[in-house]
Formats: sequence, structure tokens, C-alpha cells
Amino acid sequence: MGRLLLAPMEGLVDEVLRDVLTRAAAYDLAVTEFVRVSGSLLPARAFHRSCPELARASRTRSGTPVAVQLLGSDEHCLAENAAQLVALQPAGIDLNFGCPAPRVNRHGGGAMLLADPERLHCIAATVRRVVPESIPLTAKMRLGIKDTERTLDCARALAAGGVVSLVVHARTRLEGYRPPAHWEWVAHIADAVQIPVVANGEVWSVHDYARCRSLSGVSDVMLGRGAVADPFLAERLRALANVGDRRRTPGIDLRAAAMVDWSADWQRLQPLLAIYWQQTLGKVSPARAPGRLKLWLRALQRNFPAAGELFRAIRSLQRVNQVSQALVGHGIAGEQASG
Repeated sequence: MGRLLLAPMEGLVDEVLRDVLTRAAAYDLAVTEFVRVSGSLLPARAFHRSCPELARASRTRSGTPVAVQLLGSDEHCLAENAAQLVALQPAGIDLNFGCPAPRVNRHGGGAMLLADPERLHCIAATVRRVVPESIPLTAKMRLGIKDTERTLDCARALAAGGVVSLVVHARTRLEGYRPPAHWEWVAHIADAVQIPVVANGEVWSVHDYARCRSLSGVSDVMLGRGAVADPFLAERLRALANVGDRRRTPGIDLRAAAMVDWSADWQRLQPLLAIYWQQTLGKVSPARAPGRLKLWLRALQRNFPAAGELFRAIRSLQRVNQVSQALVGHGIAGEQASG
């Protein structure tokens, strides 16, 4: 099968959840939340804050390589910061041209840059000049701002600028995260460029993966919210997908995929929830920790009924010791925390 990548998701997948998700299933690469570059040279600690894995050869505890994503619109500032980042030896540097957030877009960053393919080329080429070939320079884009009029021009511009791989979130900025994802457009992009293209968007299950591979024609897929809602999704894909070439639907036993034992998988997930909670307590303040756990449980309840029960049990709790006690009461062992 092709590569499986773990998507950057701002405000959700930090180094703690990256650690847990890459323990649950094997990924070929993970990408950090974006580091905003806006006119100044960031100190090394800014990159370590977004990617603590830099202290472990840019890998999670389970060994997954982690690329650092940069977001900005000034090619010279991006290049200066990329050069600073190169010294820290990341597993890769990724350029963000896909973020749809208004607070990013109002400053001309993220998906808004898709209005200007020449600008994309300039940014990619300028950054490429300071990034050695030993460090992959990649990019992530959407299909456009409101439509697909410039989609292929943008993809060609990034490829010509020197990125070695391109992730395509198969929706426009205007569409946000609303389904469907237009996987057929990933196929158009793959035909237009001579670099690997990765499909991203609306892959929640093995069935979605099979359709994505079939419609996009690409073998590499980036998992985002689907992996957060089912931490074992990548494991299921590796177990059920046979090797296939770039233009062939992967051989997936969909009947077997439909026989997921969510109750058994909840038992497997419980130790990972305990790890997530303890690491979260070590990262954020006691006032913020319960909210981080609730955010993940809300995503998990899409597949795990027990996660919904736990979420309802802690939804109104604000104190760390109360949440810890509730976790133990639901079979999730771990040190009792206070606060």
C-alpha cells in the first residue's frame, strides 16, 4: 500500500496526541500544527515548542518522523526561518497553503495564497534554496478559495518551485470541512505534476479509504479527523489493504472492515487515554487540561459509545482531581492527579 500520513490539525493534534496516535497505529510521517512566520526570525525554542520531537531526532516516541509546518506569506521571512529550522534537523519542512481559518486568511496566509500561483512559486522556490535536499520540502494546499479555476496552476507552481511532495485537501477554502471531499480533483492534480500527490479529506473508515484511492488514483493518503475519531484506523488500513500500483484500487476486504469490534478496541484505547491525560497534565495548566480531554472524547464518541458515556460524565467537571476520579471510575487507570 501507499504511505499513511498523520495530518496537522491546529488546536487538536499537538505533540501529546501525536504521541498517542502514533503509538496506536503506524504512520510514515506526521506533520505539526503550523508555526506562524510573520516578519521576524523565530528563536529555536519556537520550533521546539511546536515540535518537541526535534529533541528526539524529529521522531515521536514510537519512531514516526515528524515534519514541521510553516505558515506565512513573505517568502524572505519564510526562507530565513526555514534556514533556522534546518539547523535543528527536522524530518521535513512543510508549507501551509491550506488553512481556511479567517484569522489566518485575513493576513493573506494559508488558503488565500491560492489566488496567486506565481506567489506560491516564489515562496516555494525561495524556501527551497535554503533547504538542503536531505530535508524534504513539501506543501499542503486546498483546491482553491471559492472554486477550482486555478487549482492546477497552483499545483504546477509549487512543483516547479521545488516541493518534493504535495498534500491536497480536496475542498476549497469556502467549503471548509463540509463533506464531500472532491477526491477526483486529486487525480487531476496528480496528472498535472511530476511529484507524489497525497489525498486528504473525509477519510473516516476503510470504506472511505477505498473510495478515496479509487477516485483519486493516488496511493498516499493523509488521515486527519478520521484518525482522531478512530486511533486504530491506520492499523485497519494496513491490515486490510494489499499492495496496489498508483492507478489501481487497493484490494480491501470491505466485509472484514465492517466487522470492527468497537468494544474490544475501547479496551485497547483505555491505556492510551490514560497516557494522554497524564501527558496533558504535564503540558498545560490544570484549568485547561480537562478541556483538552473533552475535545478528544467528543471526537472519539463518533465510533466508541463508551467514549460518549465518559464525555457526558466529565462534561461539567472543571477540576483535575474530579476528572481523574471519573477516568478511574470508567476503567481508565492512571495516577490520581490533584488540582
